Amino acid sequence: MDVLQRRVVQEDAVQYKLFLTHPISSTVQHIEEHLSCLVEEILAKIAPLSMQYIWQNQPFNIKYYPEKGGVPAHIGGSTQFGDNVEDEWFIVYLLKKITEAFPELVARVEDNDGEFLLIEVADHLPKWLNPETSENRVFLYRGALHLLPCPSRSSPTGIQKDVVPSVPEALALLSSQPEACRASPKITCVLDKRLDRYPEKIAASLHRAHCFVPVGVAMVLEQRPDLVAPAVSAFYLRDPIDLQACKNFKNFPPDTRVLTSVTFTRCLYAQLQQQQFVPDRRSGFTMPARSDPLYKAHELGMKLAHGFEILCSKCRLPSSGGDSPVSCNSQWKGFLQSLKSNGYFREEMEGSSHWRLLMTSAENFFRQSVASKSSEMSLGEEVLQLLSSCGPIDVEELRKQEAHLPQEDSDSWLDVTAQDLERMLEERSGSGPDTTPGKRSQPDRQAEYVGRTETEDSEEGEEAGYSLLGVSRRMEGFLNAKSSYMGAELPCSSCDHPFTYDTATVISELELILDTSDVETLDSDDLYEDEWAVVGEEDEELDEGPSAPGEINGMEALGTLKGYMDQMDQELMNTHIGQSFNQTTSPSAHPPATEGLLNPVEDAEIQPLDVDLNLVSNLMESLSCQDGLTGPASNLLQSLGIHLPPNSDRS
Repeated sequence: MDVLQRRVVQEDAVQYKLFLTHPISSTVQHIEEHLSCLVEEILAKIAPLSMQYIWQNQPFNIKYYPEKGGVPAHIGGSTQFGDNVEDEWFIVYLLKKITEAFPELVARVEDNDGEFLLIEVADHLPKWLNPETSENRVFLYRGALHLLPCPSRSSPTGIQKDVVPSVPEALALLSSQPEACRASPKITCVLDKRLDRYPEKIAASLHRAHCFVPVGVAMVLEQRPDLVAPAVSAFYLRDPIDLQACKNFKNFPPDTRVLTSVTFTRCLYAQLQQQQFVPDRRSGFTMPARSDPLYKAHELGMKLAHGFEILCSKCRLPSSGGDSPVSCNSQWKGFLQSLKSNGYFREEMEGSSHWRLLMTSAENFFRQSVASKSSEMSLGEEVLQLLSSCGPIDVEELRKQEAHLPQEDSDSWLDVTAQDLERMLEERSGSGPDTTPGKRSQPDRQAEYVGRTETEDSEEGEEAGYSLLGVSRRMEGFLNAKSSYMGAELPCSSCDHPFTYDTATVISELELILDTSDVETLDSDDLYEDEWAVVGEEDEELDEGPSAPGEINGMEALGTLKGYMDQMDQELMNTHIGQSFNQTTSPSAHPPATEGLLNPVEDAEIQPLDVDLNLVSNLMESLSCQDGLTGPASNLLQSLGIHLPPNSDRS
């Protein structure tokens, strides 16, 4: 499909759709009722996971979409994840769980980069699959990734790579041939590894900190902990106009500050903690000395209060009628019934304190994920509405509770050392040491690739995870690899793919070798001389008689090329460029000429170059010049799977 014709997804946003594998052949009204019931059941199913999650910008939300433009009626939604990309992957995890619980549904997900699931598993995709051929081919079905295949000799199932299937065609193929469309085990393994720590990762991504905040902020966060995200974003993205409202705090006066425990995500906490900010003197916020043990709590609370004040300054005052309860919403009854059928209330007695706590969480989730789509109330209006519904606040009672606050979490994770960064990069790329039982280690695999004919020195190098011969062999393999206009392709390691062969091909190749075994093997220099000898003979034939115009033009081109080469030899003869190369030495060899590599070939014997030694020497020199930083030599070696140790000899 033409890139210009594709749907444009908003930046930092993820879009998701849920289709029925077997579309219902019924009236539009019946389809809408069926999908709307599925929406309630899906939200009730994921409610226990989503209720404890704090979204960066927008929550996961779905609703019914009618048929339009060849896309059948479906359930869908979009979420802005902002700076926290983990929101996007948590949505992928939710879709995976939804397709497991509802086998009749198939999910599609994409962001402004397109099929970002394919980006995650790019190292294991078939060569024919690229951004131009992936339209309507990537789905989550029954909890697993599925890719619509391209027909091949081994399997005729699929759709041609140059054909963009429609959504109904894709769903029909997926439902009829699910095993043929299932992604390979390697692709599935990579995606599962990206999601394997959910749902435990939800709690691990939270950070609890003590903050001195106005009592109004404390009461709002007690009822709606998720409102910490828009408050942090309002402070983080503030401008001078926003700060005008913070000169005198009308909604959250600083003289009522209390110490409370606030739960952030790690992304939100980092955004709040890492920004340097000095409050206006007229705001009333006074800060203790930096040496004070509670300085960080005062600073975090001050920034959080600014965020809430900015939110409220951008909206009108709440209406006197108050916010209508969720029970007035037509979807609440079905949603509540789905919660009960899924065992959300855990057999708690209705009206008990724990039951009321679960009911409050369910109401907040419903407002956030369902009612918010039809509500015109802004986040600032919600904050003011909560403030007005709190009634009188007992400040002294809140201050008595300060002694019983839970311990705050350590923020040492903000400080990343060089070793931590290296470890995270290795885990992310999958190139770290493998300790899986029964699996060969990286040095063993490289030793197999290089061979076992090296000396003791090279064996010591292999034990360290590299060898100079291995560097030379892999570079040679890279230079001899076949590439296309799409770019150079890195040679695959023997450990990545099982060894397979075709018997007929092997026999034919052996017969070819046996038939030509009497032909003397020529090295590159012999071929070079023979080539020009042939050219010379053809030049003589040209002098003897006329030939075809095409042959004359070809010989003229070769003669011109030979002239260029001779001219280059003449220019390089008087330089010292030859001294920069290492030549092969032997007992019978003459001493190398001092004039340069290219000298008159009258009586002097030209010594052949040691290509491997020159290659390794130049790579080592380039690595030394990088001083441990990234550069062309290290990038090339790492792309070939060669990881050299740090240079311990600085001399």
